[in-house]
Amino acid sequence: MTNVMRRIDSHQHFWRLARRDYGWLTPELTSLYRDFLPEHLAPLLRAANIDATVLVQAAPTLEETAYLLSLAGEEDFIAGVVGWVDMTRGHEAVAELGRLAQNPKFRGIRPMIQEIEDPEWMLDERLGPVFEALIEGDLCFDALVKPEHLPCLLELLRRYPALKAVIDHGAKPRIAASEWEPWAEDLASIAGGASAYCKLSGLITEAAPEQGDADLRPYFDHLLGLFGPGRLMWGSDWPVLNLAGDYAAWHETCRQWTAELSAAERRGIFGENAIRFYGLKPGRRSPEGY
Repeated sequence: MTNVMRRIDSHQHFWRLARRDYGWLTPELTSLYRDFLPEHLAPLLRAANIDATVLVQAAPTLEETAYLLSLAGEEDFIAGVVGWVDMTRGHEAVAELGRLAQNPKFRGIRPMIQEIEDPEWMLDERLGPVFEALIEGDLCFDALVKPEHLPCLLELLRRYPALKAVIDHGAKPRIAASEWEPWAEDLASIAGGASAYCKLSGLITEAAPEQGDADLRPYFDHLLGLFGPGRLMWGSDWPVLNLAGDYAAWHETCRQWTAELSAAERRGIFGENAIRFYGLKPGRRSPEGY
């Protein structure tokens, strides 16, 4: 029987504190301030019948991207890596992309836009050669944005309609504050006016401790209504997820939310959309069940 990936966690991280390139990771984040490595995630994947993952950068350094690619070379379950380059370096960044893309598991980049003070940063003309190189190389762009970035993201996607872009964590709606607009309307403009995908990830860490699945459900329903089951992909955001929940519970919550969809639609959200978007190669196969 041919090995085929079916179930994909489209968004997870690893880090080793001794590397010292995670500026945001401080001792105050007690549940996150330790090493998170493949041997810690592997049993969670097995328990949830997840075949493979997309490993996403957590530090704005080329050194971390090289580290993630080295892990991907050691672990079969890492099907793709989303790394980082300094996009402001223009053609030098393009050359770096070309070097990274020699590794078949390198699938794209993610600038840490949420940490950049200027919400219009992504529209800087210096970044143009990098966006064009991503398109030319069939590489992907993970948009780590918050609600205030969405108008600029729409302009960016209109500027580069062929860019393969995915919005991380549903653009981080302010669930804890029960805010709905302008997040809902701005995201609707992107979903209707561009070909971007969206990740069903990160919502739980945007909620307040006293909020539960019922408080998150309207945000999920909005994402599903906008992007449909063909452009929505499930991700854990592990281990950041640990700030508010755990792997098994988040996976089960999303399974329940999608229970009324067809089997084909669920397969899309829980794996096939990520395989198609990132261009992941066949690997291991899990039992049927979605």
